This record gives sequence, structure tokens and C-alpha cells, in this order.
Amino acid sequence: MRVIAGKAKRLQLKAPKGMDTRPTTDRIKETLFNMIQDELYDIHFLDLFSGSGGIGIEALSRGAKKAVFVEQNREACAVIKENLAFTHLDGQGEIFEQNVLPALGKLRSGETFEVAFMDPPYGKGLEIQVLQSKDFYSILAEKALVIVEADIETVILEEEIPGFRILKEKRYKTNKHIFLEKM
Repeated sequence: MRVIAGKAKRLQLKAPKGMDTRPTTDRIKETLFNMIQDELYDIHFLDLFSGSGGIGIEALSRGAKKAVFVEQNREACAVIKENLAFTHLDGQGEIFEQNVLPALGKLRSGETFEVAFMDPPYGKGLEIQVLQSKDFYSILAEKALVIVEADIETVILEEEIPGFRILKEKRYKTNKHIFLEKM
């Protein structure tokens, strides 16, 4: 797993040990960032269920001003911190070591995010819980882009997520990215 492009290009990133996280493959990450490259310059990026931090670090490498990482696993947070230091992006990253839903309430006071990415554990409906959260909605900038990484079977209906519009889906072999816009 590596940084694909930008100022930290080609630097190898660490991943937490074990099977608790599923780092996004380099190929899928490259496809994703090629699709959103124009949205990244000088923005605040939110990386929920961060795992190794690879997505938020890629956003920083490609021009985001700041990335906030939310991850409840202590070992994963230590890896994010190491990866930020190794890529010399630690001054632009902030890590919240806690469950995503309570963290959203803490983020509410202050900055807004133009792009948010989430890769929750599959099959638990956590993406819907986040998208229905008033705290999440309140920290997003107007017309913010939200990207959900989910298993191929996940279905999100607009009726379930008031305030968001589904823009498109990009399907891969075993998972997909769902692109939404805050209305």
C-alpha cells in the first residue's frame, strides 16, 4: 500500500496488523482519486473509519489543506500517526481515536468538510447511521461530496438519507464507491 500521487508519491504506508481493517487497494484508490482530483485542492477532508489513514493521506498528498481521521482502533490510530509522520503530512492531520458517531458531535463545533469518505465495516448499516446523523450533516460544507465504500451488495436509497442526493456508483469486483452530494 502506497501513496499514489502528489507530494508524498510512492511512499509506502503501513497497515494495522490483523484482519480488523481492509485497506483500499492501490488500484481502487487510484481510480477513486482520479475521479475526485479536482475536488481536493485546499479543502478539509474527513476520513471516517480510517483504518491505516491511506485515503486521507492520499487526499493530503494531492492538495487537501487538512484531513481529520476518525478511527476507534488504538493500533490503527498509531499506524495513522506513523504514516502521517513518514509522509511529512503530520502537521495537516488530526486523529480522533473513538467511535465515529460520538466523534461527529465533537467535530460539530468549528470547521466544515468539503469532502468526506467513509469505509465502515461491511454489513452493519453504519453508513446509513452516519448519513442520517444530524451531527454529520452539520459538519459538511454546502454541496459537500460524500463517498461511501461498501460491499457490492449494499444498497442506499435516497429516501433513507434526507439531505443527500446520490450522484453515481462505481462498482469493482467485490465492493463499490457510492458518491453523494449534500443538498
